Parts: sequence; C-alpha cells; structure tokens
Amino acid sequence: MVRTIVSTWYGAFLLEEGEVVRGRRSPEDGPAIADRIRARLAGRRTPEEEELLAARADEPWTTRDRRLSGDHVRFDPHAPIALPASEPEGDRVAHRAALLDVAETALADSWDPSIHVEEAVRATADLDRVQNLVGERLTSWASRDAPELDGAEPAAAARRLLAAGEDSPYAPSDPAVRAARRRLAELYAAIGGARAELSAAVEGAVPARTPNLSALLGPELAAKLLAQARGLDRLARLPASTIQVLGAERAFFEHLRGRAPPPRHGLLFLHPAIQSAPRGERGKIARTLAGKVAIAARLDRAGAPVDPSLARAVEARRARLKSERRPGSRRRRSGAPLDAAAGDG
Repeated sequence: MVRTIVSTWYGAFLLEEGEVVRGRRSPEDGPAIADRIRARLAGRRTPEEEELLAARADEPWTTRDRRLSGDHVRFDPHAPIALPASEPEGDRVAHRAALLDVAETALADSWDPSIHVEEAVRATADLDRVQNLVGERLTSWASRDAPELDGAEPAAAARRLLAAGEDSPYAPSDPAVRAARRRLAELYAAIGGARAELSAAVEGAVPARTPNLSALLGPELAAKLLAQARGLDRLARLPASTIQVLGAERAFFEHLRGRAPPPRHGLLFLHPAIQSAPRGERGKIARTLAGKVAIAARLDRAGAPVDPSLARAVEARRARLKSERRPGSRRRRSGAPLDAAAGDG
C-alpha cells in the first residue's frame, strides 16, 4: 500500500489507509513550535520531518507538501492532508502563542525605515501643489490693487503684502479683509518654509540610508524613486526594466491602449545625464542608469559601502554615445516621426 507523509504543527506522521502507522511529535513548548512554524514558512523541513524521512528505507511515499517531496517521496495533490480524529492534537494555547510570536517577529523584520523618507517626499509634493494654488490666488488678489504684480512670482506678491503697511488707495478698506489677505501671504511663506525644511531633511537622511543610490542619483531623486517604488526592499527586487519607467505609469497605460509609444524613462528623466542628452540618446542612457540603480538598491539593501564604479559606468556610456554621435543628430529631421527620432532606447 502507498504510504503518505503528513506534517502538522505538532509533528510529522506517516499514514497508511487513513491510519497513522508512524509518527514523530514536536515538543509542545512555545519556542519550539515557533521555530517549526518559521521553518515551514521558509520552505525548510522540521527535525521531526527529517527524522521520519530518514527512516523511509526507500519506500515509495506520497505527500501533499512540496517541502517533503523528492527522494522517492512523490508529490500528489490528492494525497491526504489531515490526520484521523483519533490522533490527539497538541497544546492549542501554546500554538496560538507561537503564532503570535512568529507574526510579531515577521512584522518587525518587514519594517523598512525608509517609509519616513517616502512620506517626506510625498509631503513635499503635496506642499508644492498647495503652494502653487495659494500662490496663484495670492498673486491674482494682490494684482487687483497693485497692477505691477500682475504676472509676478507669488513670492514677490507675498513679500509685498507682508511688508509694513499698504499704501495703495485700492487696497481693501475693510481691516478684516486686509488682515485675511495678509494671513494668506503668511500661509504661502509658511508653506515654503515647511517645504524647504522637508527637502533639507530628506537630503540629509537619504544618503545615510541609501549611500549607493544617493551617490548615483543624488539624494532628492533617490528619495523620489524610493517613494515611487514604495520602499528600498521593493526597489531592490525590481528589475531594471521596471525601474527605468517608474513614474511613467500613465504613459505606459496610454501605450497599452495604443495611444502613445512606449515610455523610455520615468523619474530617471530628472537625472542630469538624461536631461542634458539628445533625445535619441535619452532612452539608452536611462536603460544603463536603471541597471545601475538596480545594483545600487541591492547594495544598499545589503548595507554595502558606496561603489563608485556604478557612476563611472554611466559616465562611460555617455562618453561612448557622444563619441558615436553624428553631426546634427541632436535635431530631428523635418517630418520624421517622434518615436523614430527618439532612437531605440
């Protein structure tokens, strides 16, 4: 008869015709149960499973647990997975405590401190949007009684309104309205101050957490890429092809709908090496840079020191493309399609 090996949290058992013919029970203390739960989660075998398999003597067994298959143990998706009711279970209280311990440890291990940098980057983007809205309204309002501010920078309008006194005869006559407008100017200045503090904090924190990414991209772009990838752990797992177009999701979906060519770069376009390159070379440099970013993220995830060869490789690629550049290649031929002019990047 074919025998089946079944593993549970309280031991490993060998079944024949639905009955237990051999078993190795696990210790019932909490730490031992937790260790065996972690082993199963990691795809490893428990000591009880190893002991039971060692006594197999080349008998053909089946199992529904892929961890146990191999060496004359055949995986069978229809094999039994439960023990008969006559087999007593272990201590449920100890099992519950072990599960909670494993869960708490897993949560602690999954914690990524870069989440604070991600939130700071998102807060910076939010403040930019809010400041632009407030600035537009402030400039429009200030130009009503100071026409010279029409079209001026919002910062200039804010400075004007925050200056001592308003001598224009067309300024608001109601003191409450005048005070409210001044408060709007103060809000604009406060948003700018908060935004500057956030940027300075990010530029100071990112190099300590991701030295390789910061050396390759600069702290600000590295922080934006981390936020877009939702953390260093995920960025370190992404392939270079995905990193290359992070931030270009909208353009990518437009391409899937057949409305646009495939994007060649996303946030990486903010890198000076790509911005300063001719259109036909940007995709190629972005591809090279994305590959080095993938390596840098994995180095930072492992806590490795800065590898200067990554930046040198990008510069070497730029120099090679520049040496191969033909005269007049910066300009697109009249009537040439845009994606053809962009090269094969």
